[in-house]
Amino acid sequence: MSCDLILVLDAQSPRTIAPTLKRLSGTVRWVKVGLEMYTACGPDCVREVADMGFNVFLDLKLHDIPNTVAKAVESASKLPIGMLTLHTGGGREMMEWAVKAQAQHAPNLLLLGVTVLTSMGDEDLREVGVSVSPAEQVARLGNLATKAGLRGLVCSPHEITLLRSQLPADVRLVTPGIRPREASLDDQTRVMTPGEAARAGASYIVVGRPIFKAPDPVAAAQAILSELANP
Repeated sequence: MSCDLILVLDAQSPRTIAPTLKRLSGTVRWVKVGLEMYTACGPDCVREVADMGFNVFLDLKLHDIPNTVAKAVESASKLPIGMLTLHTGGGREMMEWAVKAQAQHAPNLLLLGVTVLTSMGDEDLREVGVSVSPAEQVARLGNLATKAGLRGLVCSPHEITLLRSQLPADVRLVTPGIRPREASLDDQTRVMTPGEAARAGASYIVVGRPIFKAPDPVAAAQAILSELANP
């Protein structure tokens, strides 16, 4: 199974990172627009990035009552995006409504269910009333999500093997928490290298700061892609 790279756009506007994006446009295919950028400049930033030739993963982590999430999926479907996230913690009905909206308005859009954030460990889960380990919670939410009709999940690379053993083979797994061996962990706790994640069965890996902070972002991205191609 092949694995591809998604570049995180950690900025409030595409314009602030435009020079780097232009340099990376022939190397990286997918970019992630998250809450920071979307909150700062709204749907226009998605269109701007797509106009630069990138496939857009819109990471909004939708989580609300079923009707509201379904309407949000319908609204997002009008944007040039290929992936969109929602929180699996919203429950089966919320996810089913989202899947129906996606099927009706954007058949090619990949809805991704976020399981447990990669910044959370055992103690963090206990503080919010979850008594099981991150791996157990990921498996529980992942199975619920696929039963609700989702075709993709966001998970820590440490849960890839577990999910691959339980879920249909065609479920796409998108994994943040990826750091090259020499990179800082920043605020991530459950991490792997690109090659380790690819060997485990990731469909996409999500990387931001190790590329943007590198002296040569293009070389950094190329090194990661080479590692994915030869894990």
